[in-house]
Amino acid sequence: MMRALFIDPGRLRNELSLEACVPVADEIGGYQETWTEIATVFGMIEPVSATSVFGAGQPLETTTHRITIRHRSGVESGMRLRRQDRVFEIITVHDPDDSGRYLMCRVRETGA
Repeated sequence: MMRALFIDPGRLRNELSLEACVPVADEIGGYQETWTEIATVFGMIEPVSATSVFGAGQPLETTTHRITIRHRSGVESGMRLRRQDRVFEIITVHDPDDSGRYLMCRVRETGA
């Protein structure tokens, strides 16, 4: 059995909006992506890495984080978390100790 992960509940203090992409049909047979808030969650945001690559005539910044939230069903890659003007695309989701208490999301911050 895995060792239980202990997280001080006070560290889950960042209010985040959990959002899912909903395709909305347009008049010409295509669709537009619309992000809809599913829930408000509280989490701990930890920076993991930052890289800068020069491409297309400009620097391309990528920042990844680990966001830990209380466990809830339905959280999956392809969704995103938002904190005010910051947007975090969810890359992976897992239960760090298989206890059903927390979810760790590896995310990429867009617009960083």
